[in-house]
Amino acid sequence: MEYFVIVIVIVIVIFITKLPSVKGNLGEISIRIWLKFLNKDKYKVINNVMIPSGNGKPAQIDHIIVSVHGTFVIETKNYKGWIFGSENSPNWTQVIYESKNQFYNPILQNEGHVKALKNLLCDYPFIRYIPIVVFTSKAHFKKLDVTSHVIYSTELFRIIKNYTGQNISYDDAEKISKAILAANKDDEVTRKEHIARIQRNKFNRMKSNNGECPWCGKALVNRQGKYGRYTGCSNFPKCRFIMKGKR
Repeated sequence: MEYFVIVIVIVIVIFITKLPSVKGNLGEISIRIWLKFLNKDKYKVINNVMIPSGNGKPAQIDHIIVSVHGTFVIETKNYKGWIFGSENSPNWTQVIYESKNQFYNPILQNEGHVKALKNLLCDYPFIRYIPIVVFTSKAHFKKLDVTSHVIYSTELFRIIKNYTGQNISYDDAEKISKAILAANKDDEVTRKEHIARIQRNKFNRMKSNNGECPWCGKALVNRQGKYGRYTGCSNFPKCRFIMKGKR
């Protein structure tokens, strides 16, 4: 029976990928389809959650699944090409033919989501959090040095089902899911601001990776300062951009 259900899911996912109107949200849609086959009485699925975080900016979490077995925190990535990365490196690399692009380590990104959830659910310190990073089948893991769950979307259902021990009561699971829903910021303004901030950060990272100052567009250069070498804008002192972390 379970095999038959999985086959149906695969057919549905393939059909949806052919629709031009949803290609941009393919990762989100495919994951939602997989999650719909979880028992609704045992797994409380909450999609597209935005809750407060400790740094004053909202944490946007793709999917949260609250169950007696643990709380699954899912970050989806709709990337294609080869994916390189390690557990604690600040950035991972996407390679498509001769083009290389860096993106923030999704494991670290999801750790921030878990931290935000722990702050929100501080009355339930016994929760077992299970972070999972999910890539669609368009990605190919070329070299990943990780111990965390970094998987393809087709593996998600199996990974969730692998957790069978009871961590919390059904009553607590219900209370936790209601607490998350109550804190979810679903107003359009907040979400638009969050998306705009993500786009700005992505644009700045792309420019920095190309050796261009994201503030003024001048070249980035290596300098020797009081506390060692760093990368900054060649237009100093008119522009005082300094790159944080390793280039």
